[in-house]
Formats: sequence, C-alpha cells, structure tokens
Amino acid sequence: MSAPPSLRPDLAALSGYHSPQVPAEVRLNTNESPFPPPESWREDVGAALERIDFNRYPDRHVTELRRQLAAAYDVDADELFCANGSDEILQCLLLAFGGPGRRALVFEPTYKLHGQIARVTGTEVVVAEREADFTIDPAVARRAIEELRPEIVFLCSPNNPTGRAEPLALVREVVEAAPGLVVVDEAYGQFSPCSALDLRAEAGLDSRGLAIVRTFSKTWAMAASRLGYAIADPAVIAGCEAVVLPYHLSAPTQVSGIVALRYRAEMEARVAIVAEERGRVAAALAELPVDSWPSDANFVLFRPRRPEAKEVWQALLDRGVLIRDCSGWDHLEGCLRVTVGTPKENDRFLRALKEALQ
Repeated sequence: MSAPPSLRPDLAALSGYHSPQVPAEVRLNTNESPFPPPESWREDVGAALERIDFNRYPDRHVTELRRQLAAAYDVDADELFCANGSDEILQCLLLAFGGPGRRALVFEPTYKLHGQIARVTGTEVVVAEREADFTIDPAVARRAIEELRPEIVFLCSPNNPTGRAEPLALVREVVEAAPGLVVVDEAYGQFSPCSALDLRAEAGLDSRGLAIVRTFSKTWAMAASRLGYAIADPAVIAGCEAVVLPYHLSAPTQVSGIVALRYRAEMEARVAIVAEERGRVAAALAELPVDSWPSDANFVLFRPRRPEAKEVWQALLDRGVLIRDCSGWDHLEGCLRVTVGTPKENDRFLRALKEALQ
C-alpha cells in the first residue's frame, strides 16, 4: 500500500476557521440574526420548492435572482455574481485575480478568511497594521499599496471582529491607489451608515476595480441558505464566472433568495431593532469594567479588565450564554466579541456578564 498523500507544504500550518458549537441557551457567538425570517417567507419558499424539478440541474447563470438583485440595486445583471455565501465569492475573486506570484493585502486585525482563503489559493498575503483603535491610517494604506503593489486589497466594512465601518474617504483613497482589485467585504453592510456602493457612481473615480461583497446570512436572517453576492464591473464578474464550478448554486438556495427579496421591509425592520439593541448593549458595557470599541455591525468587541477573558468566557457559558473568544487572536489579546441578540438575550448576556466580572 502506498503512503497517504501529503498535504501541500504551504497549507500545513493553516487551521480551519471555526466557531465552537457547544450547547448554550443563548448563542451570541457567530453574528447570526437573532430573528428568524417571517413565517410567510417560509410558506412562500415551501411553495416554490414544490415547483423545482429536482432531477434537473439548477439554473447555471442564476438568471432570476441576479435580475431581481439588479433591480434592487439599480445595476445591470452582468454586474452581479451570486454564490454559496460571501466566502465562496471571496474564493472566486482570489482564484480569478490572485494565485501564485500574486499578492493580497489585508489590514490586521480583520476577517480571518481573507488571509485564509488567499493562502489556500496560493496567493501571497501581505499585511499592514491598523492603529491602536483599529482604524486604518490612510497614509499607512497608501504607503503599503505603493510599496507592496498587491493585485488585491481587502477592506472589511464594517470590520469583523472590531466593528467599525471604513470611512468612504479611506475606501476612495485605496481605490485610487490600488493597482488592481479592491474588495470591500460588506457582510454587515446593512447595519452601517455608509457603503462603498456609493462610490461606484462617483464622478472622477475609476471604480472598475472595486468589488462589493454582501450576504443574505446576517441582515436577511438566512445563514442556513448560504447565499452571498458581489456587485462589480462586468469584467470582474466574468472572472468569477470563469473559475466557479458549474451549477454551483443549488435551486433551493436560489429560490430562498428570490423569495427573500419580496420581504425587504421586514428585513429593514429587523436591522433597525438590532441597531437599537446594539446601542443599548454598548451603553451597558460602558458602565462595566471592560474596554469596548464602537461598532457599526451587529456585534460589539470588548476586553474585560478583570478577570482574564477566558475566565469570563467560561463564566458566561456556565450561565448559558455563548459568545466568541478572540483573546488568543493576533492583535486582539484579551478580547471577546458578542453578537447583538434579541432584547431578552441581551438582557441575559448583560446580567451574566455583570456576575462574571465580579
């Protein structure tokens, strides 16, 4: 018998990106929506599923979902690409425009999968540092781009796990300086007061290298569907279509997105509730012995002053509340991240945190 195949040497040091899935009455660790979709959405999806020919492949070009998203964003269908969550879109962008001999620039700390997927695709990852308050200094960004000449620059706005949205002035400067593609990951974009989408029509700015990535997982309360989309120049979209696997997006996933677009008002109402609760949680944290950071997303990053973060995390879990332990991540020593839940869940978290900090 021959020896088992060996892993690529450049992947040996990588570990998967996972959130602990442990039993807890209140789960506030993965930035999911705390609210389910409307019951009528479930009924509409169920009716649409009955009309699917499951013995046939799905629409390879995702025609109807792209058409409806194009109408919602006032763009052309050839400026849209849909995939299995925003992570598959990131993978396609890196396969098409990254790869061996090419570089991707990230600003740490940021979403781990930007660097993770880049490495998996053989793209060299180069890093620029954020400031102590987790903002990006425009001068630092421009200098890094000029010196490193990356083919792809990643911006996460709002940034996960730190929470702040990137100012449009910064995004504009990065787009102007970058020699290649600028990917703005707006997985939490609907919670934010600004979006890079506003730059696509800005006079005097060449935005052909700008790609905005969004998802149905968070604001549309559809994490189980795994549906994301990108809005970009048709040439960028064509690059994604050139590398994606055939029939990659299942018919049930396409249907769930098409039906969801009929419920925009309900989605916006959920976003408003979460944003209001985010302010309440942030205000409560300000009264506790923790350091916290402003957030434009559906989560808040904070650092307990005492006891240690891992002790606080465990004490919360012992009280039935699961949050994200970021204390071992680079640049985030001692930090924890809590997803904004329902009012009742947030009350439970704050009560448990007060007890854990005593």
